[in-house]
Amino acid sequence: MRSSNNLIGLVNFFTFLLSIPILGGGIWLSSRANSTDCLRFLQWPLIIIGISIMVVSLAGIAGACYQNKFLMWLYLFAMFFVIAALIGFIIFAYAVTDKGSGRFVMNRRYLDYYLHDYSGWLKDRVTDNGYWNEIGSCVRDSGVCKKIRRDLNGVPETPQMFYFRKLSPVESGCCKPPTDCGYTYVNETVWIPGGEMVGPNPDCMLWNNDQRLLCYRCSSCKAGVLGSLKKSWRKVSVINIVVLIILVIFYVIAYAAYRNIKRIDNDEPVGEARMTKSHPSHFQI
Repeated sequence: MRSSNNLIGLVNFFTFLLSIPILGGGIWLSSRANSTDCLRFLQWPLIIIGISIMVVSLAGIAGACYQNKFLMWLYLFAMFFVIAALIGFIIFAYAVTDKGSGRFVMNRRYLDYYLHDYSGWLKDRVTDNGYWNEIGSCVRDSGVCKKIRRDLNGVPETPQMFYFRKLSPVESGCCKPPTDCGYTYVNETVWIPGGEMVGPNPDCMLWNNDQRLLCYRCSSCKAGVLGSLKKSWRKVSVINIVVLIILVIFYVIAYAAYRNIKRIDNDEPVGEARMTKSHPSHFQI
């Protein structure tokens, strides 16, 4: 029985450690929500799941150390629902970020972002006027567009240098006009009409060189935020999937050890001994 308790305690200790990357992912999403992604409610489910795993693991460790079967049972019961919640979060994260990505542009390294490439619940949430007023202000106040400026001895970089920069989705969608508008580059956040508009893109009329406006009202900016959210969620989801697989393995090990403890406490034989007890031999020496 002691070896089973030790196994459960060890499994719970490693489960506690596994809660750290989940909680860290939630905190990282929170930092992104306050700077670039600007959608602040998405990180809370992950933070709650991470804290729950920590608390449940501590209960399992205490149950193993003090040989308290109730705490061990509570650990198994609660961890089942925590794992289910993590699975649900991963499925939700992939479902709402399934569609949409940046488009390649000829002679450019950065991508352009278009709102109609995205769909679903996340798009509806970001484009809702009530939410977008807050998100747009957050993007502007984050200073993301100021940070893309580069000077070479006090002179802005050349158009060719800028065209071959790798911009983030928000930088590409919010800090410059869409490429198909035909604007001419002056510097990273100042562009002037320099040709005919290639397509009937409404964002072409919304671009403004006023540094407080730029393309924050553009659909491309909303698409850039969606693109940034997709990248953030996918990064965190990869970590969550790995942690989930390990959690399930640990859960199965802990469950098997707990059942072994119950057999010992109930004086139930295991394996062949159980068959021998059920069908005793009629031969005696």
